[in-house]
Amino acid sequence: MPAAPQDEIDARILTYYGELFDEDARLTTRSAQGGLETQRTQEIIRSRFSTGTILDVGGGTGRHALLLRDAGYDVELIDPVPRHVTEALDTGLRAQQGDARNLPFSDAAFDATLLLGPLYHLASHNDRTLALAEAMRVTRPGGWVFAAGLSRFIAFAAASLGAPVPEPYPAEWIELLAMGTPPRGLRFPAAHFHTAEELQAEVEQSGLTEVEVLGIEGPAGVFLEGLPASAASLSAAALDLARAAGPARGIRDFSAHLLAVGRVPA
Repeated sequence: MPAAPQDEIDARILTYYGELFDEDARLTTRSAQGGLETQRTQEIIRSRFSTGTILDVGGGTGRHALLLRDAGYDVELIDPVPRHVTEALDTGLRAQQGDARNLPFSDAAFDATLLLGPLYHLASHNDRTLALAEAMRVTRPGGWVFAAGLSRFIAFAAASLGAPVPEPYPAEWIELLAMGTPPRGLRFPAAHFHTAEELQAEVEQSGLTEVEVLGIEGPAGVFLEGLPASAASLSAAALDLARAAGPARGIRDFSAHLLAVGRVPA
């Protein structure tokens, strides 16, 4: 079964984030996992460079952009969801509506570009390649691109664990494992699930260098999804584990989110 058409996914994105789901709460108060994801992502970004201009593509309501702005970075945000752009503007961020595949910025305008959401909302390899190419175009030579993917392993676990195993395996499960194609009927408008190796290959094929793929939340992140944001002691232990396991091949796929980091050739 092929992935849903991109125009259908794009429409679902506008409905999901515009009317059904609070993305800002997901990263802050919804569960202990959100805080872990936010902190680890910020750590990885700041470990590569300490000051400069950042374009946050698909930046949602601006949670990451705000934290980076408050840390001294000069940040601009672009997102396809009008509600997100309005909320980001209300915080004082520079924000506008737009598409990761066609960025309205000049070449080499930023020191770094974040793609923390677009890749897993783009079904085709060609569209993901286009988004990566645009991120590279607007980032100066020697600058950084940070591109997130959703773990195929975690997606399969969510679909298959905790219930009787069907015989034979549903075709949708096989396509998810083999191709990263989301099962039909998901409320979340996912378009593709990556393995760490596939994400690394796509980013390297785009032309980025010094590429590393890290697991963000680590093996305990999924457990924290069911705990309140106030679960401080467990969150601290999970953060230590995420830091240690982030670069480990195989283990990094136990993170719900993967983050590829690469450099624009000088």
